[in-house]
Amino acid sequence: VICRSLANSSYGIKRKSPLQNLHLVSRSIHHPYYPSSKFQRPPLRISIQLFSSLNRLPLRKTKLLDVKYGYQSHRNFWLARLASRLLKLRYLILGSAVGGGYTAKKTYDQWKDMMPDLDEYKWIVPDFIWELDEHIDFEKLIKALPDADDLAKLLPDFDKIGESFTSLKGFFSPGSPGETAFRATDQGYDNDKQYKKGLLGELILLQQQIQQHEEEARRAAGQYNMGSSQQKRKVSDKEKIDQLQEELLRTQLKYQRMLERLEKENKELRKLVLQRDDKGIHQRKLKKSLIDMYSEVLDILSDYDASYNTQDHLPRVVVVGDQSAGKTSVLEMIAQARIFPRGSGEMMTRSPVKVTLSEGPHHVALFKDSSREFDLTKEEDLAALRNEIEIRMRSSVKEGCTVSTETISLSVKGPGLQRMVLVDLPGVISTVTSGMAPDTKETIFSISKAYMQNPNAIILCIQDGSVDAERSIVTDLVSQMDPQGKRTIFVLTKVDLAEKNVASPSRIQQIIEGKLFPMKALGYFAVVTGKGNSSESIESIKEYEEEFFQNSKLLKTCMLKAHQVTTKNLSLAVSDCFWKMVRESVEQQADAFKATRFNLETEWKNNYPRLRELDRSELFEKAKNEILDEVISLTQVTPKHWEEILQKTLWERVSTHVIENIYLPAAQTMNSGTFNTTVDIKLKQWTDKQLPNKAVEVAWETLQEEFSRFMTEQKGKEHDDIFDKLKQAVKEESIKRHKWNERAEDSLRVIQHNALEDRSISDKQQWDAAIHFMEETLQSRLKDTESVIEDMVGPDWKKRWLYWIGRTKEQNIRNETKNELEKLIKCDEDHAAYLANDEVTTVRKNLEARGITVDPCLIKDTWHQIYRRYFLKTALNHCNLCRRGFYYYQRHFVDSELECNDIVLFWRIQRMLAITANTLRQQLTNTEVRRLEKNVKEVLEDFAEDNEKKVKLLTGKRVQLAEDLSK
Repeated sequence: VICRSLANSSYGIKRKSPLQNLHLVSRSIHHPYYPSSKFQRPPLRISIQLFSSLNRLPLRKTKLLDVKYGYQSHRNFWLARLASRLLKLRYLILGSAVGGGYTAKKTYDQWKDMMPDLDEYKWIVPDFIWELDEHIDFEKLIKALPDADDLAKLLPDFDKIGESFTSLKGFFSPGSPGETAFRATDQGYDNDKQYKKGLLGELILLQQQIQQHEEEARRAAGQYNMGSSQQKRKVSDKEKIDQLQEELLRTQLKYQRMLERLEKENKELRKLVLQRDDKGIHQRKLKKSLIDMYSEVLDILSDYDASYNTQDHLPRVVVVGDQSAGKTSVLEMIAQARIFPRGSGEMMTRSPVKVTLSEGPHHVALFKDSSREFDLTKEEDLAALRNEIEIRMRSSVKEGCTVSTETISLSVKGPGLQRMVLVDLPGVISTVTSGMAPDTKETIFSISKAYMQNPNAIILCIQDGSVDAERSIVTDLVSQMDPQGKRTIFVLTKVDLAEKNVASPSRIQQIIEGKLFPMKALGYFAVVTGKGNSSESIESIKEYEEEFFQNSKLLKTCMLKAHQVTTKNLSLAVSDCFWKMVRESVEQQADAFKATRFNLETEWKNNYPRLRELDRSELFEKAKNEILDEVISLTQVTPKHWEEILQKTLWERVSTHVIENIYLPAAQTMNSGTFNTTVDIKLKQWTDKQLPNKAVEVAWETLQEEFSRFMTEQKGKEHDDIFDKLKQAVKEESIKRHKWNERAEDSLRVIQHNALEDRSISDKQQWDAAIHFMEETLQSRLKDTESVIEDMVGPDWKKRWLYWIGRTKEQNIRNETKNELEKLIKCDEDHAAYLANDEVTTVRKNLEARGITVDPCLIKDTWHQIYRRYFLKTALNHCNLCRRGFYYYQRHFVDSELECNDIVLFWRIQRMLAITANTLRQQLTNTEVRRLEKNVKEVLEDFAEDNEKKVKLLTGKRVQLAEDLSK
């Protein structure tokens, strides 16, 4: 109604609509009354209606309409409107800037709150990083760096590179000179392959030519020997033979040079390949070589059966020869290193030396039981190796002997070495000289026979060519061991000296052809191992050997063949023969071991069907785990169990001292003050001297008993009595090594002293517990005392009638004495603990009046037990009276004739025992059990390294059978 009246009253007046000055509710009420009108509210003339800073979108402008009801249109000027809009633009920019800044600040604060506080993580960066600016002058460093122009000069000229690629592309275009050169290079490579192929073919042709020349020379020599009547024809045949021999020698030398050239190239290539593998270029795991595995098998078999009689029949090259025949030098030439001790004429090889030759990138040597490698290219390492071999030989020789049967195992690796296993034996002697053991000759023969009797051993028989063949001993020995010569290789050494000294060269030819000795062999070789100078190197010896045979008349006159000379040909032949016999014998030997193993397995299944095959080492590991588990079981013992055992055992140890030395003397006093004073003094002395030590002893014995209980108790069906001896030995050794902590007594002394100083019983339950503890103790002592008195006086009348036993004379005297002493106690119930002299005299006279002679000492001894029984019964009656004395105790026994100081004493003792047991239990569980476990582990580790100890502690048929199976 108000709005309508206002609208009607303002009809025809030129002014704004009053709706903009009304309340919002008034405006909402106003419009429904004019549904047909097209009235619109004029816009407010403020900037906030045109723009919102929150969504930054301009608000829609309402169009001003002419109002028919009371409104008139006013005049609008365009200049004024333009100015007003420009003013609005200023507010628009200002508002958007304020709103945007607020929004940006709010977003920044949100992101800042989300970021973690990095000050807490400064510790990650080391402190010296923050202090770099103090130690490094970064300004000088920046000045020292080159400028950008200098760096640009270092870059490549990409324009020139592009031009080079263009010219290179043109060089290899079709028809260009580059293509022609490339084709020529490719053709040259094909020619080189043909050359390699032709080199091998030429070797084959040369070998065929040598065979042809040898056949022609033999035919010509045969025709020449047949003789002829015509002298001219004979001369021409001789010239033809000489010509054929010279041509044959030239062909052999050419063939040898080409063969050496190929071997040298092959050696270099193999060395390169091995070095690449050794450096890990291929990144693959190198497997153990066949010869190394075979050598390990021989070592195992040697340990398994040292007598070489039954099991071990695998091949090895056995080097035998007379003393100083040069066998060690031959072995050194095969190993390509001077590795053995040398002496002039004296025995140097005092024990068998097994040398395993294998190929490797570096020329090194090492012993089986050592990790040190000796570089054989260095003279100091060679000297050290020779010294080590000599030391091992001398240490292996027992006192009173000259040679030893122990084998020294040595491995030599190097490029180009032939893979094989050789055994250098002591030289065979004919006479025992001074300084040698009397049985030296027989021992050397037995060692040589033991090695050579192996049917698969290759015998390398070394014969000195510079001495008469008839003086040789080794040939007869070899003939006995290998009469058919199926595994013997004969080597004639020192051929250079033989050629000079032997009057008839044909004798050397007879030896090499096997016609001089009755001994047969697979092959015959002639070698030269130097000029006899011990300082010669392997290279110089090889050069001397090759030079000698090139100029030797033996080779020129065809007495020796080219393949029968030089140590290189010897090593190739020995290696070929060795691996041939290995292939034939290894499978046969493996089958023999399989058969033996089958027999042992059958025996095991019949005797131990439900047990695994564990050898001594495996059984020891199993026992070790069981023992460690049992030690760990100590940590599972409950604290209550520990404290009960400790308290009970400790009281058993100290109860006699407490009763005899503390309680009984104090109980003889007349009043409570003297009683307490005596008790305090004696407890203090006992605590300072004996009690802590006794408590530690009890704890240590308790730990031993628990440990023994866990170690020895049987676990039903799982118990294995084969471990009993080992467990007992481990237990004894561990307890022997274990020592209690020395500082435990000092801390325990303080705890016990404080516990005994406390006299305050807090409640009736503790009072009753002390009385019960005292009664148990006194009853136990009373029972012991009555047993002693019964032994003294003999059985009473009931036992005498029931069991028909009587008293001895001494027991009758004791019984009469006892009766007299009991009368004395009845007369004076407050009698002192000791008899006076006049009382002893009175008792003695009374007994003498009845015809019984008694010694005063017997009277005193009997009195001690009688009075003790009387005192203990009186103390027990006193305990019953003190059951209701806790009330008087709280009042400090004021206005009461009852005094229970002995109850307080036993409560102090009982509390001290409980606190001591708790303290010892903590020391046991926290310290001593762990220290004992550590000792057990150390003992087991020591036993594991001591094979003799394991053999002694783990015995029986089952163990031996498992050991045989394992071997």
